[in-house]
Amino acid sequence: MLTGVVIAGMFGPTEIVIIILVLVLLFGGRKIPELMRGLGQGMKEFKKATKDEPPKATDKPGNNEIES
Repeated sequence: MLTGVVIAGMFGPTEIVIIILVLVLLFGGRKIPELMRGLGQGMKEFKKATKDEPPKATDKPGNNEIES
């Protein structure tokens, strides 16, 4: 979490405006919402995949017994 604060502190308003202008020049005004939508969906899928990870077979209760 601290890295997000550090990164946000590195850019001032002027730098953010310059970055936005460069993005508009590179991709065009119509393409940017599409790119951001895809980025958001990718982040949502990544979070879902990390939360929905099924437990491993060794993590189940009752598997801690030692076989003789």
